[in-house]
Amino acid sequence: MKRLHFILIISLLICGLSFSQSAIIRGVILDEGNFPIEGVNITTTTGEGTATNSNGFYELKIPFGVEVTVIFTHVSHKRVEQKFNLKNGQEIEYNPVMLIEVEQIATVVINTNTRQAVDGVTSISPQMIRTIKGAQPGVENILKTLPGVNISNELSTQYSVRGGNFDENLVYVNEIEVYRPFLIRSGNQEGLSFVNTDMVQNVDFSAGGFQAKYGDKLSSVLDITYRNPVDFGIRADLSLLGGSLTAETVSKDGKFSGIAGVRYRDNSLLLNSLETDGNVEPVFADAQTFLTYHFSSKFHLNFLGNISSNKYNFQPENRQTNFGTLQDPVALLVFYDGQEKDQYQTYFGAFKANYFASDDLTLKLVASAYHTTEQEYFDILAQYRLGEVNTNIGDENLGEVEFSEGIGSQLTHARNDLDAFIVNAEHRGDYKIDDETTIEWSVKYTHEDIRDRLVEYEVIDSAGFSIRPPIFSQTNPQPYEPFSGPLVAFENTRATNRVQINRLQAFAQYSKRTDWNGSEVFYNAGVRTHSWTVSGDGISDNKTQTVISPRAQFAIKPDWEKDMLFRVATGLYYQPPFYRELRDSEGVVQPNVKAQQSFHIVLGNEYSFEIWDRPFKLVSEAYYKGMTDVNPYTLENVRIRYSADNNAKAYAYGLDLRLNGEFVPGTESWFSFGYLKTEENIDDRGYIARPTDQRLKFGALFQDYVPNMPDLKMYLNLVYNTGVPGGSPSYADPYNYQLRLRDYRRADLGISYEIVNPEKTYNSKWKESFKELSIGFEIYNMFNNQNSITNTWVRDVYSKQQYAIPNYLTPRVFNIRLSARF
Repeated sequence: MKRLHFILIISLLICGLSFSQSAIIRGVILDEGNFPIEGVNITTTTGEGTATNSNGFYELKIPFGVEVTVIFTHVSHKRVEQKFNLKNGQEIEYNPVMLIEVEQIATVVINTNTRQAVDGVTSISPQMIRTIKGAQPGVENILKTLPGVNISNELSTQYSVRGGNFDENLVYVNEIEVYRPFLIRSGNQEGLSFVNTDMVQNVDFSAGGFQAKYGDKLSSVLDITYRNPVDFGIRADLSLLGGSLTAETVSKDGKFSGIAGVRYRDNSLLLNSLETDGNVEPVFADAQTFLTYHFSSKFHLNFLGNISSNKYNFQPENRQTNFGTLQDPVALLVFYDGQEKDQYQTYFGAFKANYFASDDLTLKLVASAYHTTEQEYFDILAQYRLGEVNTNIGDENLGEVEFSEGIGSQLTHARNDLDAFIVNAEHRGDYKIDDETTIEWSVKYTHEDIRDRLVEYEVIDSAGFSIRPPIFSQTNPQPYEPFSGPLVAFENTRATNRVQINRLQAFAQYSKRTDWNGSEVFYNAGVRTHSWTVSGDGISDNKTQTVISPRAQFAIKPDWEKDMLFRVATGLYYQPPFYRELRDSEGVVQPNVKAQQSFHIVLGNEYSFEIWDRPFKLVSEAYYKGMTDVNPYTLENVRIRYSADNNAKAYAYGLDLRLNGEFVPGTESWFSFGYLKTEENIDDRGYIARPTDQRLKFGALFQDYVPNMPDLKMYLNLVYNTGVPGGSPSYADPYNYQLRLRDYRRADLGISYEIVNPEKTYNSKWKESFKELSIGFEIYNMFNNQNSITNTWVRDVYSKQQYAIPNYLTPRVFNIRLSARF
């Protein structure tokens, strides 16, 4: 089977013939009152033509590689002409405003390549995100192939960027910040990504050195824009892991538009392949909508809403994990009794009002509310055997445990509940001084009300003798001496918190484009301020803390024959503590935790060139982050537990490279490489690797098709990461546990056939009812690599040795997918 898979991949990769593909211009044509114009005649100097529909929408294909003049004409409006010279497969949005006056103004060209060059962001095609699903479909599945981004758990949507942890990433949808659940401790419990890929119009990602208009986090920004529909449509996607249905519409007068989607996911196919056998019911569902109404040409109102329900029920039965070496193989056998029941219900709603005071001044008001109720309940008794494995080839008991080095039991209990309610009110604005200069500003108020009950304990019994935590001076000397002291759980955390956090944030930034001795120059400078106060039950010292964060970017495109752009970004980045960062390892809130501080400097270069008459781009970035007032943490799967003490300093530096382009004509692929080193110094004891110290990263996203059958397509998603530190057992000193997990290696393959292609016409009636229709299959972890996310620590009562047992992720899994658009 492996050989067949390999031959199939190689045969698809060596396809060498190409077919031509046009560039695409699309957009909406409006009048001076911002209402759509129907019946605009659109022609080109090369003979192409089309017209706008009742909603003012058009799509035009033009030849690539040559200068083409596009002409827009209408009997009631002034003629508009615009020249384009696009690359093969390039798509841009061009939205002209047609006026009756003599002078034509207010045309808007949105070009993702230009935005990427100026702001230092990576723009990802929404079509690529919808096509390449992966084991955890969504934007995050594409992010993991980018340099500097680490996702070493296919069951999780959380990611770390350039040495940061999961809590250091900002996520915006239509300029509205969105949140994640609090109590998630493993990827098994995680549901869907907040971002519904079927509703996405633009995806921008910055791995550091981002502008002041984005919030106060240390690592990255994911900026999502949902689209405003221009026509009626339905999209459906079904697979063995669940499905989604998205519908969009627009009113006849163009004032109202809306898009809504429902998603359902059942991860049983993935979870049943894990090494722990049992009954598992992971059911995740959500409903999401984005609505827009134009009250007038100057006033628009948007609504973004989301309801999510995640349930995870698990009754484990048994587990066997083989580890060690060929010379000294060891196995862990576990027999379970008990169950786990988790629920996460989230509700999110946001209104955004846009007032276009003039062509240059836009004022916005955003109000949002987020409510989550979460519970994590489990009682699981694990009885384990740790022993030597029979390695005698030919023996009927090969692979079985013959001699037990340790026998014990572990009882884990949790009754964790959390109720969080977060409201935001924000005013944003931007003013265009001229076509090249913009000022942006914002003032935002946030109130966070969190109620949390944390009750969890762990009792360890090894060979019939209870193991006491090392923090107690009176140890248990059994089995050598009798012990009459009280029984104490190895871990016991009990806390009840009710906390309110009030925040006031503001920013102002200035952006300018100009020419300097024939070179194009772009620069941006801004400053943020953030003040917060922590109060609540039992908190008397609730002083206000304030931080100020200046940031700046500079880019220059020299007047050279080669298409080169150089960019530098720097600034101070603070991360005021969120609730989870205030809660220490005992579950107690420490209100005086300060904001973590990081100094960023990023040097970047973009080199655009052509090979085989096709476009390519090499993006290089070198970065350094110096961090102070660091809040140390431990990582357990995806659960972060902070010390709630600013007693460390840290640094991170590295190099990111990405080469993307049309390795196969008409398709976009890329290869990426990242080098990272990040260490921390806790209490001046010396530098050790941080939990996210992943030294080397290789990623690739490759797309191809069969030359003589271009509707048969494939993608190959490859990730190789060197191992991160494997953590340390409870109460252990992390300075004594710096061993790393094994390297993470994963390859996902998807092959699909487009039964109905939107660029073709069909004589069949049933095909005409579809705009798109495709069927395919996917192979996750194609080479069946054993990847691990963390360790389980098991104690041998005789030698007192702690064994690190790797928790393996999913093996090879097959999936079938059907996608359609009406």
